[in-house]
Amino acid sequence: MGELITSTKMKGLGIIIGIFLVGLSIVSSIIFGLTEISLQMVFDSYFHFDGSNEHIIIQDTRIPRAFIAAAVGASLAISGALLQGVTQNPLASPSLFGINAGAGFFIVLSVLLLGASSLTVFTWVAFLGAALSATIVYTLGSIGKGGVSPIKLTLAGAAMAAFFSSLTQGILSIHEKALDEVLYWLAGSIAGRKLEILLHVLPYLCIGWILALLIGSKMNVLTMGEDVAKGLGQRTTRVKLMAILIVILLAGGSVAIAGPIAFVGIVVPHLARKIVGIDYRWLIPYCAILGAILLLVADIGARYIIMPNEVPVGIMTVLIGTPFFIYIARKGISR
Repeated sequence: MGELITSTKMKGLGIIIGIFLVGLSIVSSIIFGLTEISLQMVFDSYFHFDGSNEHIIIQDTRIPRAFIAAAVGASLAISGALLQGVTQNPLASPSLFGINAGAGFFIVLSVLLLGASSLTVFTWVAFLGAALSATIVYTLGSIGKGGVSPIKLTLAGAAMAAFFSSLTQGILSIHEKALDEVLYWLAGSIAGRKLEILLHVLPYLCIGWILALLIGSKMNVLTMGEDVAKGLGQRTTRVKLMAILIVILLAGGSVAIAGPIAFVGIVVPHLARKIVGIDYRWLIPYCAILGAILLLVADIGARYIIMPNEVPVGIMTVLIGTPFFIYIARKGISR
C-alpha cells in the first residue's frame, strides 16, 4: 500500500498538524449543536459561571462529550490496527473479536439479573464483558497444534461475536423492559455521558495507548509473517498476547463508555496506512489522531441530521464506514 508521506520529518510534521486538527475538532464539538455556544461562553462557564443554561450545557454535556469522543475514537482506531496486524485480516476490528457483542450481552444480563440502570454500572459491566470475551477468543485461538494463529483467532472471534449477539437478541426479544433500557447504549452513543465515566476508564486507556506505542517495532516484525518473525528471533506468541491485552484495554474501555461503535477500527487503520505506510511506529499515533477526528466529526454530524433530535453516533459511523467496508472487502476478494 502506497504512502503519501515518506520522510520522517514530514511524518512528524503530520502528527503536529493532526494534533492541531484534533484540538479544532474538540472545539467544534463544544460549539456546534442545537444550543448555540461561543468560545467566550466556554471561557465564562469556568471563570465566570452564572448558572445559565448555556454554561450548564458546556460543563455537563459538551466538554465531556468532546473528550469522550476523542478518547474513544483514538482507542478504537488503535485497536483495529493491532487486530489487523495480529490476524493478518484487513477487515479485523473490535467487533470481529467479539468485544462489542460480549459487552452488550453483559449489559443486558446486568439489567435483567441485577436491575442495573446507571451508566456507571453499565460502564464496568461492559468492561468486564469485553475483557472476558476477548480472553475466551484468545484462549480458543491458542488451542490445538501450532498455538496462536491468525486464522484461528479470526474464526474464534467470529464465533464468539455470533454467540453473544444471538444470546443478546434472544434475551431482548423475551424481555422488552430490558430492550427499552439498553437499546440506546447498544446503538453506540456518547450523548449523556458524564466526564466521570471517562475518568474511571481513562487510566486503562492511557496504559493501552502507551503500550501500543511501545509495541510498534515488534508489530512491524510480526506483520512480515509468522515464519519470518520467528526466524528473526521474535517470540510471536508473546507479541500477540501483548497486542490482545492492549485491545482489551482500549476497545473494552471504549465499549464500556460509549457502547459498540462500529467501523472506526476498520476505516481508520486503512486511511492511516495510505498516509504513512505500514510502519506501526507511525501507524499507531496516526490512527489515534484520525480516529479521534473521525468520531468527533461523526458526532457533530449526528446532531444535525434530525435536529432537534439526535441519532446515536454509532449509526453515523455505520453510514460512513459501510461503503468503505464494501470497498475493502471487494478489493480483498479480487486479489
